[in-house]
Amino acid sequence: MVSETVSVSVPGNVDLAGDLEVPPSSRGVVLFAHGSGSSRHSPRNRAVAEALRRNGWGTLLMDLLTEDEERSDALSGQFRFDIELLGERTAIAVDWLAKHPSTSGLPVHVFGASTGAAAALVAAAERPDRVVSVVSRGGRPDLAGGAVGRVRVPVLLLVGGRDEHVLDLNRKAAEELPETHRVQVVPGASHLFEEPGALEQVAAAARDWFLQSAGSGPG
Repeated sequence: MVSETVSVSVPGNVDLAGDLEVPPSSRGVVLFAHGSGSSRHSPRNRAVAEALRRNGWGTLLMDLLTEDEERSDALSGQFRFDIELLGERTAIAVDWLAKHPSTSGLPVHVFGASTGAAAALVAAAERPDRVVSVVSRGGRPDLAGGAVGRVRVPVLLLVGGRDEHVLDLNRKAAEELPETHRVQVVPGASHLFEEPGALEQVAAAARDWFLQSAGSGPG
């Protein structure tokens, strides 16, 4: 079992911290792109990541912003909707996984939450030869702009049944996805999936999607 804190270098002399865990004989590795106001310490994403590892998946939970950027964003909101920046950093993390000794031979899937889902879709569009599939939890795929129409991998859009506005945005964005996709509603769940059993449903749906997509390979 590989378990280590790692650093991913991105343009601007910026190093982003991540937590990499890879169980033996992993099926693949899942990169988590966190949403606005969140980080690799997100309890919801960490719960999903733990469930995936129990089912044989490696995980990389990575900060998309530095601590200074997070503090600035908390005051001004200047980074949380900068999808170009967040998407670029997610794509660089995909490249990093292709080079790391523990993950270089593993297929890469991306799990995005909130605005991180838009970053995940941008990365999938930019790295069609490396990203195998995408899962969005309560995501904002509409913020990915023209990248949505360039995604060439299967995409699962998970939305809480009580998150009506985001559900509408997901359904509209799904119309632009050219490849296999599904909008799946988690009944009774709100935007943060805080209801009992909601995150377990998210983890199970993500696991099944990644398994279903694994045989298709990137591109």
